[in-house]
Amino acid sequence: MKVDGSIMVDDPRDAGPAAQALESQGYDGGFVFEGRHDPFLQIAVMAERSERIELITAIAVAFARNPMNLANIGYDLQLHSKGRFILGLGSQIKPHIERRFSMPWSKPAARMREMISAIREIWSCWQDGAKLDHRGEFYHHTLMAPFFNPGPNPFGTPPIFLAGVGPLMTQVAGEEADGYFLHPFHTETFVEQVTMPALEKGFASSGRKRAGFEISAQAIIVSGADEAALAEAKQGAKMQISFYGSTPAYRGVLESVGRGDLQGELNALSKRGGWAEMATLIDDELLEQIAIVATITAVSPARRRRPRNAKRMSCPLPSQIMALLLPSRVRFLPTAPIHSGIKFHVRSQISRPETAMSGLSPRATARSRAARNSSLNGRPESSPKSRGKHRSSAW
Repeated sequence: MKVDGSIMVDDPRDAGPAAQALESQGYDGGFVFEGRHDPFLQIAVMAERSERIELITAIAVAFARNPMNLANIGYDLQLHSKGRFILGLGSQIKPHIERRFSMPWSKPAARMREMISAIREIWSCWQDGAKLDHRGEFYHHTLMAPFFNPGPNPFGTPPIFLAGVGPLMTQVAGEEADGYFLHPFHTETFVEQVTMPALEKGFASSGRKRAGFEISAQAIIVSGADEAALAEAKQGAKMQISFYGSTPAYRGVLESVGRGDLQGELNALSKRGGWAEMATLIDDELLEQIAIVATITAVSPARRRRPRNAKRMSCPLPSQIMALLLPSRVRFLPTAPIHSGIKFHVRSQISRPETAMSGLSPRATARSRAARNSSLNGRPESSPKSRGKHRSSAW
């Protein structure tokens, strides 16, 4: 299994040193998501400062762009990274597409299916010399003058991974994509009853086989050096789970463990800004059904229980846990600090109270400590300009 690490930086220039840190610590890949900064710019910076790790957008918002935009940037980043780029896409949700990006929203699964198909047709035009003639329900691409054709990419075209939760988008991943991002908000039951059948349906409808298809499992990991630290870490994870659970599109995950009614309660509280109260509705039983909860020494055995079909796992973990996940390839000092560019946030998939901050500048240390304390207190990280506004990271 490959293990990928998350990078979240305050300055896109810092993505380069962060990628170097991941590479030196033995990660197989590094991923960025579309948050405060453009994910593709960060990938470009990461490519210049790394040599081995795969570079992944997890995710870039597909519907904020069109197929030609994504084909261009994906092609260029594959060239710039010398074949290490993975174009990871997600739909986001209707309010963000319409009100933040001012782009159209309709039939998200069908639109995503055509989006990926159109990107591949554009790449085929450049890579193989095929005539560009895409005429679909949502996109038309029929013009490609030689001046705008970059020609064959010596590193080929990048793989496309798709994020999803519901069965329709997951089926599209099985039909069109090279890999699937399993959302961190999942249960074993949901994966077995919804995710895998939807992927299999996609494989069958497109005549493809599962071989070569990668499932990247993003996991919420709650850990600490001992039971006391573990108990403290649970609060941040409960906040994260309550945030995801408030999203109507994710109700099925809660229903898979008989907790569907909780979605309405969480959604109502979110509309009133009751973030701290939301976390109190997540009991330990539900926490352990969604997250991997274990002390540091027990994380590696615990992660093996799910998901069984994943070929890679996204775990922005401290060195102590990484040493347990990759003991045959990497040696770590038990107290090795985490690079300042690698932070724990609402998408980080890990909650723990002690974040190593040695070696950081005073300003970076203060920022990291403030973000950690905010998370543990059950409040979204905020700044004077953004205080009182909630930044959604839903796919």
